[in-house]
Amino acid sequence: MKSAVVIGAGISGMSCAIDLARAGVRVMLISPFSSERSQSVMAAGGINAVLPGAENENGDSVASHMEDTIKGGSYLGGKKAVKGLCENAGEIIRYLEGIGTVFSLDGEGKPDKRAFGGQSYKRTFYCGASTGKQIVTAMIMEVRRYEATGLIDHRLWMYFHSALIEDSVCHGVLLFNEITGKLEAVLSDAVVMATGGQNRLFGKTTGSTQCDGYAVSKLFTQGAELKNLEFIQYHPTSIETTQKKMLISEAVRGEGGRLFYEENGKRVYFMEDKYGPRGNLMTRDVVSREMDAAKRDIFLDISFLGKEEIERRIPEVRDLCLKYRGLDISRESIPVSPAVHFFMGGLAVHLNHETCIRNLFAVGECASMYHGANRLGGNSLLAAVYSGKVAAKEIAERKSENKTMDYSTVLERESRKLDELRNNKSSFPVAYMRDMIANTMNEKLGIVRNKESLEKGIEDMDYYLSAAEKISYDKSVLMYENYSITGLIILAKAIIISANERKESRGSHFRSDYPETDENSAYATIISYDEGRYKLRQDREHFYED
Repeated sequence: MKSAVVIGAGISGMSCAIDLARAGVRVMLISPFSSERSQSVMAAGGINAVLPGAENENGDSVASHMEDTIKGGSYLGGKKAVKGLCENAGEIIRYLEGIGTVFSLDGEGKPDKRAFGGQSYKRTFYCGASTGKQIVTAMIMEVRRYEATGLIDHRLWMYFHSALIEDSVCHGVLLFNEITGKLEAVLSDAVVMATGGQNRLFGKTTGSTQCDGYAVSKLFTQGAELKNLEFIQYHPTSIETTQKKMLISEAVRGEGGRLFYEENGKRVYFMEDKYGPRGNLMTRDVVSREMDAAKRDIFLDISFLGKEEIERRIPEVRDLCLKYRGLDISRESIPVSPAVHFFMGGLAVHLNHETCIRNLFAVGECASMYHGANRLGGNSLLAAVYSGKVAAKEIAERKSENKTMDYSTVLERESRKLDELRNNKSSFPVAYMRDMIANTMNEKLGIVRNKESLEKGIEDMDYYLSAAEKISYDKSVLMYENYSITGLIILAKAIIISANERKESRGSHFRSDYPETDENSAYATIISYDEGRYKLRQDREHFYED
């Protein structure tokens, strides 16, 4: 029987695992924690789709969804990829309903839709303000059905350590078992990465720090190419807590929420003043830059909706503001600020979600595919489900190559490195180094960037790399956090290098020293790694094919 290892048990990983199991492929699903703790549960606003017949209801169409997605991504989204995503969106909504996702209904008892930024029509299906949580819950039940049959083996407290690669072919993975403290080798016909973005690099973001980018970085050093790392989405509306930035869902603005600041005792609705009635629903990069440029405290008002409608439409946002800021949003405005939210860049993949390493796939946020230079709200959940299905179909239909790899030497070498780390008594604690990385990333890769700050960021990362060998083993944190830190620095440097090399402003990447978009020179940034050297190229054709 064909086998696959899926690293990550959020929506994209579970989507892939379920479809693989359905096709008769034996799946080992790997995650450090249960799916209930995945970042996917934080996805609040909704999932985009145009159902068959929608053209007769409001004029929307699959073609319009495609156009909005490509335009919103500043024309860097692969046209074939976006076409597949949008054409299959209606079927995905029906699939999610079929496995138990409970969407909010309109007055006629049909799944309701709300407006989201950068979109021409209301096409975002939702489950209150907890859409991700509802989808995760439904998928968990599907995974458990296949666990009962033996087709899915979900193993917890396991971390990806590295891939088993020989002659540019992936044969399996090395996993770190946090309970035993040992590495374990698993051979398989395919490996699927579903590890999310790189939130940990920035410290406090709207996402989960479980998504740290280590897996992507390790594969980068093992020969996988990365794409468009410079495109980092700042969500315009978050509130800060002691632990993280809490997302104020775009659903609030979709329900009519208005951004403003106060000047001379009066409210200034700056987005509406500049962009008209739909100004609050401009794409996230535009709204974030306008908020940053205002240089004032920004507020979001939804109180006019009334207590009853707030309770019905966005109860989760109401609860969040009450719990973390003591705000009653039916009477008070929400103080908001932009925060790192989504990473459009990641592992470079083909249409079938395979990387440049054969039998190694990437899905969800860790793969750079559909979103170009900026993601539309509501497209992330769609891409998570769809990408998992695409990779599963390719793996299930591919003939088994029946190749094996003698991994004993690799296992012995990597195990020895972990033992050496445990005995390291140097003076740099891991937590200190993580904080330093986050400080640099937030300072140098903000909403607005320039050559001076980016080059200083590269210098900082070079210093951190030189100090990485002196990091002391910290028993107070997981072993994984000790051994992964160097990989985080390598990835952070790759992101800053990519941002420094793109000398234009496009989508979420805004350079004050290069404020214009080169309309005649759209390209993807591809970066590779060779024994400490970072190599970049501009891909002007391939990304259009994808």
